[in-house]
Amino acid sequence: MKTIGYIIRKEFKQIFRNKGMLPIIFILPILQLVILSNAATYEIQNIEFGYVDADQSSSSRALISAFEASNYFNVTQRLNSDKEAAQAMLRGEISVYLSIPTNFERNLRIDKSNQLGVFIDAIDGSAAGVINVYTNQIIQKFNKEIAVEFMQVSDKMTIPNNIDSIPLFWYNQTLNYKTFMVPGILVLLVTMITLFLSGMNIVREKEIGTLEQINVTPIKKHHFIIGKLFPFWILGMGLLTIGLLLAKVIFNTPMLGSFFLLYGYTAIYITVILGIGLFISNYTDTQQQAMFIAWFFIVIFILMSGLFTPIESMPKWAQFLTEFNPIKYFVEVIRMLMLKGSGFKDLFPLAIKTLAYALVMNALAVWSYKKTN
Repeated sequence: MKTIGYIIRKEFKQIFRNKGMLPIIFILPILQLVILSNAATYEIQNIEFGYVDADQSSSSRALISAFEASNYFNVTQRLNSDKEAAQAMLRGEISVYLSIPTNFERNLRIDKSNQLGVFIDAIDGSAAGVINVYTNQIIQKFNKEIAVEFMQVSDKMTIPNNIDSIPLFWYNQTLNYKTFMVPGILVLLVTMITLFLSGMNIVREKEIGTLEQINVTPIKKHHFIIGKLFPFWILGMGLLTIGLLLAKVIFNTPMLGSFFLLYGYTAIYITVILGIGLFISNYTDTQQQAMFIAWFFIVIFILMSGLFTPIESMPKWAQFLTEFNPIKYFVEVIRMLMLKGSGFKDLFPLAIKTLAYALVMNALAVWSYKKTN
């Protein structure tokens, strides 16, 4: 244990002696958490909206007013024809436009079918899908209101009964996207910092030539590996603590579950990431190589973690591959703990998978590390 303690002490001195590494460890994660949590959102607002009103009736104007009253649309242009609207969309002046046909109000009054043209810029498919949902909600609400209005002014005094649903939003009652995104961004920061630092640490020893000197000393392989990686395990836990404090102070993110369970799972998870970092460093000769390889894997892990796109929407083969993605498990666990208040029984299956991942990954990393004595 004394040997491991000396190596750990040496590593901490080396980390805090490096003036370029300190901002990466402590300053950048704070900035990234604050910036990314505010920038990463599923909401779309200030959508540039145009319309072609060929009817010029009170009903068509009421429909346009419904879009103007929405917080999502910015009604900027009244266009004279569909051709003019298409040109405006081509120039990027509008993202969606509504085409109201002639006899729109008359058809509504005599219960004829009516068709509205909704044209959406779908270069960004996901954004187009969200815009389509917003548009349909406004049109459906307008359709219900106008139907009741016409029934009141006609000879038919019976107003149709409407079925109204009352949604109850669990775990995020205000539908604040930051409540959903902050835990996931925190996972990314803990993962990226610990992976990059642990992956480049041993490679740096190779570059400056000290690794060969250590290899010929009586230090045991497991002493060296534990001593090299343990400081980054401590740093990862420290980053989690800082992130949780910022999440509470800046974003008021709830913490409904147990801190003990969160730190316990994070301790296992960081062991997985350190094993990956060690494995990468064993097969690279420069810090640049280690950075590129680590970045390659981290991008795949992030995109397939379910943080930005639902795993259920992925193809079956991609859903199978996510079973080998450690970030997926941590994102799910931290959201379950912080937002749902899940207990040990709920987390146990995920913790077992992560523990198995840690054992396999670190066994491969230790096996691949070559020591001359």
